[in-house]
Amino acid sequence: MKADGQASLTIAFDPTRTRAVLRAHPDFETPLAQLSARFPGSHQREPRLTEIELDDLLAGISALSQWPAPESVTWADDLAQLVGEVLDDAEAAAGRLQGDSAPGIPEKLNDATVTGLLGDGWIGDLTAFQQRDIAKLLSLRHGANFSVPGAGKTRVGLAVYAAMRANGTVKRLLVVAPKSAFESWQAETATCFTEPPYLAVMDSLDVPGAEILLVNYERLARAVPLVAAWLRAAPAMMILDEAHRMKLGARGRYGAACMALGPLSRRRLILTGTPAPNGARDLENLLSFVWPGHGRHVVTSAVAGGDLSYASQVLRPLFTRTTKAELGLPGFEPKIRYVEMPPLHREIYDALIGQFSARAEASRHDFDSLGRALLRLLMAATSPALLVEGSSRHEPLLYQVPPLEPAPGDSLASLMRRLPSYEFPPKYKEALSIVSSNARKGRKTLVWSNFVRNLTTLRNVFHRFQPAMIHGGTEDRGEQLDRFRNDSDCAVLLSNPATLGEGISLHQHCNDAVYIDRDFMAGRFLQSLDRIHRLGLKPGTETNVTILVTPGTVDEIVAHRLEEKLKFMGLIMDDPAVQQLGDLQEEVSVAGGMDIEDVQALLSHLSVR
Repeated sequence: MKADGQASLTIAFDPTRTRAVLRAHPDFETPLAQLSARFPGSHQREPRLTEIELDDLLAGISALSQWPAPESVTWADDLAQLVGEVLDDAEAAAGRLQGDSAPGIPEKLNDATVTGLLGDGWIGDLTAFQQRDIAKLLSLRHGANFSVPGAGKTRVGLAVYAAMRANGTVKRLLVVAPKSAFESWQAETATCFTEPPYLAVMDSLDVPGAEILLVNYERLARAVPLVAAWLRAAPAMMILDEAHRMKLGARGRYGAACMALGPLSRRRLILTGTPAPNGARDLENLLSFVWPGHGRHVVTSAVAGGDLSYASQVLRPLFTRTTKAELGLPGFEPKIRYVEMPPLHREIYDALIGQFSARAEASRHDFDSLGRALLRLLMAATSPALLVEGSSRHEPLLYQVPPLEPAPGDSLASLMRRLPSYEFPPKYKEALSIVSSNARKGRKTLVWSNFVRNLTTLRNVFHRFQPAMIHGGTEDRGEQLDRFRNDSDCAVLLSNPATLGEGISLHQHCNDAVYIDRDFMAGRFLQSLDRIHRLGLKPGTETNVTILVTPGTVDEIVAHRLEEKLKFMGLIMDDPAVQQLGDLQEEVSVAGGMDIEDVQALLSHLSVR
């Protein structure tokens, strides 16, 4: 084979920088096809051109050794530099996995030695576990901090940056984070330095000339070229805060943007307390950002045997994690309460999943048209009436108290449309009982539901407790939070984990939570728990978390899957507290003795005391 003095193979980035483009000389079409076959995810666009995911190429770089004319392979400079760095990083990470010490980091660290690495301008206080985490992260070229919320990951990230700035490795910092986390980065930057670096938020498509640039994941995905230019302008460090937001890796919009920009930074660090909410694949994608190519290989190799305790030991050198036990927080144990459906509710739910009673058969078409989508079943486990369209998308349900008796000849479909006239949902009754009991004790309650229509309905149910409410469409979030925190008459906050599951602290004002429903997102569940149970709790504080489940419904499927995911995450992170969250203790329903007159009395006459 010959290439007529030309390159037999050229390798370069594609425009997104998440793929490598391999273009062969006409004489090398067959070797290119053979090489492409070694990468299952490759796309051979034409006989002389193939595209390979960057992470796949880096993980399987040894396959290039089989190329018949290696001396005539040409690499694009930026990709060649990345490959060299990745190979060096892989060697260093492998050394860490073998127990090698890192150069330049003292073996024994105390407050003075860690602080001495951070430069003269650092004044932020550091706890013992933060010192330990900083030391470990500095011992790696890139790293991951999987500490629980409240452990001070923001301060640790700033300290690592300060150390890198002090030794001249980097001169600027890019932080990708949810908007809810911006306040923490701004406050910590102002607190930790004698002369705080100029920090700016990327709130338009113009990138400001800042030393620390904050950008949210949504905007990052739309501004990759501008942020790439900012990273190239000076040696930079890149931090992904709440990094589970890009757990889909290059397959997701956020992940693709992060993966494209990561190689442009001198140092990469990810921060998240929930690194593997759905299993090993999430962890692979996160570590693939930190160590392209090598990260995925390490995780898949570690978990391949199915021994997660062994996998945790293998992976532990590559990340740091402060557990809740190390924070010294008062313990708590979420409880699960089973609430039974009334007969009409059960008959409707069964029809929705295809189990038709004689009466339901007459309305079979109506129930088939609703489908069996997961979200619909989750809603129906609370109340099938939530499935019936109102005058607006989030129109609250209005309940008849006392309820009417259904007429014998009514069809099941018509009864479902008018269900609020015939029953008050058991989950609402249970939540109402918990909220009213807490209010009498002067305790506030955080009530979670994934469905906005649940929240708007519960706002009416809890009207005597002057509830605050926050969801994706809430414009006055700050006012609602302030009212819940500081208004003694406001005893309830209604929200959904997608909106309020990250970035806020409520533990100084609220230590009781009720879940009307949950979905399959284990990371979101863990994050939402930490809103009321985090660093700063007073000794002896009692935290109560109640999860409402309707037996014989999709609720039980969700509970089972969350249990499996939490146990996996707890084992892989070597954190027994997370494992225990998957094994919930059953608690007796407190609303079991309430009849409809009790509900009516609560709705009509109770006031916050």
